[in-house]
Amino acid sequence: MERFDFDLKFFDKYREGNRLEVKKANGGLPNSLWDTYSSFSNCNGGMIILGIKEREDGSWYTTHLQNRDKLLKDFWDTINNRTKVSANLLTEENVDTYEVNGDVIITIYVPRAERENKPVYINGDLLKGTFRRDHEGDYHCSEAEVRGMLRDQADRSMDNKILINMDMTVLCQETIKDFRSRHKVVNENHVWHKLEDWEYLERIGAAQISDGDGKLHPTVAGLLMFGEEYKIRYEFPEYFLDYREMLDPTIRWTDRLESSSGEWSGNLIDFFFQMERKLLRDLKKPFKLEGFTRIDETPVHKAIREALANCIANADFNFPRGIVIKKDMESLVIENPGSIIIGKGQMLKGGISEPRNKVIMKMFNLIRVGERAGSGVPDIFSTWESEGWIEPIIEEQYKPDRTILKLSFIEKKVLPDFLPESKKSGRKSGRKKIKTNEIEKRKEAVLQLIKENSYITVSELVEKLKLSRGMVESALKNLKFEGKLVREGSTKAGKWIVKDKSK
Repeated sequence: MERFDFDLKFFDKYREGNRLEVKKANGGLPNSLWDTYSSFSNCNGGMIILGIKEREDGSWYTTHLQNRDKLLKDFWDTINNRTKVSANLLTEENVDTYEVNGDVIITIYVPRAERENKPVYINGDLLKGTFRRDHEGDYHCSEAEVRGMLRDQADRSMDNKILINMDMTVLCQETIKDFRSRHKVVNENHVWHKLEDWEYLERIGAAQISDGDGKLHPTVAGLLMFGEEYKIRYEFPEYFLDYREMLDPTIRWTDRLESSSGEWSGNLIDFFFQMERKLLRDLKKPFKLEGFTRIDETPVHKAIREALANCIANADFNFPRGIVIKKDMESLVIENPGSIIIGKGQMLKGGISEPRNKVIMKMFNLIRVGERAGSGVPDIFSTWESEGWIEPIIEEQYKPDRTILKLSFIEKKVLPDFLPESKKSGRKSGRKKIKTNEIEKRKEAVLQLIKENSYITVSELVEKLKLSRGMVESALKNLKFEGKLVREGSTKAGKWIVKDKSK
C-alpha cells in the first residue's frame, strides 16, 4: 500500500509511549528490526519506520531509502520464516509505504500479540530470542519473564492445577468457615450450603480428585485462597501480601499487615476480607432504604472491592514482590505481580474478561464480587469520574512483570479557560498583557494535568487541552526554566516531577 500524505507528527503518539523505532535501512533490513518486532509484540505493540533517522533534538529526517520492492519482499519472506520469527502477526494492512520529497519511507505497525502467541521470539531460540521494551529500548527477556508468558499462553487456568503432593489438611478451616458464611449471607438459598466442607470445596474448584490416587487434593486456587501462608510458599516461594497504611506523616506506618507475620493465616481470602474492612471503613456511608432493607453501599465501595478482586484474580505469584497495597490520605495504590493478559487498552475499554486465575475469580463471583464480566475497570473509571476525582492511572511494568492501579481521592480541578488573542485595536501594552495572561493560563493548565498524572505524554496534553503541540511544548519549556517542573527519565518513558516553589 503506497501513500503520499506522510506526516512525521502523526507518529509522535508512538514515540511518547516508547512504542516507536526508526531505522535507516539503507543497507537492507537491519538485524535489529526483528528484536524490535519481538519486543513490540510482547508488550503493547508499536510502530517501526524504515528510511528515517532521528536527530539528537528529536527531529527526524529521511535517509534516501533505496530498493523499496526488494526490502518489502525480504521483509515478508523473513517474517513468514518460522526459523527466524516464531509468529507473523501482520497482514498487508500493517505495512504502508510513503513518498516524501522523492524519498521512500516504509512503516510497519506491530500489534500486541494475543496471549496464545506469546512469547514472540526470533532465531528459533525461545530463551535468548525473546525481547520486550523498556525506556532504554529493546532488551532480552529473562527466563522468568519467558516462563510467565508461557503460563499465560495455556487455555487451562494456572490456578486449576491439582497439587497431588498436598492433602486437604493444608487448608485453614477458619478461612473456609468465614468464606461459607459470606456466601450464605449473599445467597441464602444456594444448594451447596448443605454440603460437607470437602464436597463444597470440590464444587467451588478449591479441590479435585486426582486420577493418580483417587483422592481429593487442593488445587492451586484452593491453596492460595484457603491455605496457610507457610504451606503456600512451598508451591510459590515468592508469595507475599503487604498492606501499608500511611495516614500520619510523623509515623512510618499507621497500620501494616504482612502475610509472613505468622499472626494470621496469610491466605488470599483472609487478606481480601481484612483489606475490605480497612479500605472501606473511612468511606462515607449514606443512609438509604429500599423497601425494608438498609442500603449503606456506594459505587465507591463497590469499585474498591472490584479493584481488590481484580488484583488478586490477575496476580502471578511466581513473580517477586507479591501484592502490595498502599493507602494514604489522598490515594490508594494496588499492585499485583504479572502483566495484563488482554493488554491495557482492552482492559480500559472493557467487554472482555480474561483473568489469569479463573477459578479464584469464580470464587469471588460466589460472594458477589467481580460478577460483571469485563466491566470492572471501566466501572472504576466511571465511578471516579462521577465523584469528580482525578482519573485513575494504570501502569504496566516489566523486569519483573507488574500491574499498578493508582486511585486518587483528590478532586479534579476545572482547567482554566484560555483567553483568545484580541483582534480589536488597542494599545500595544494591552495586547501584550492579554498574551501574557494566555501563556500563564496555559502553563497552569499543563501543570495541573501533570499533577494529576505524572506519566502524561505531550500528545495527551495536546489532546486534553485542545492546544497546538508548539503551545504545549512552549509551556513545558517555560515551566522547566522556572524550576517548577523536572523531567525524570527518558523523553520516551520518563515521568514529570512537579517542584513546590513555596519551600
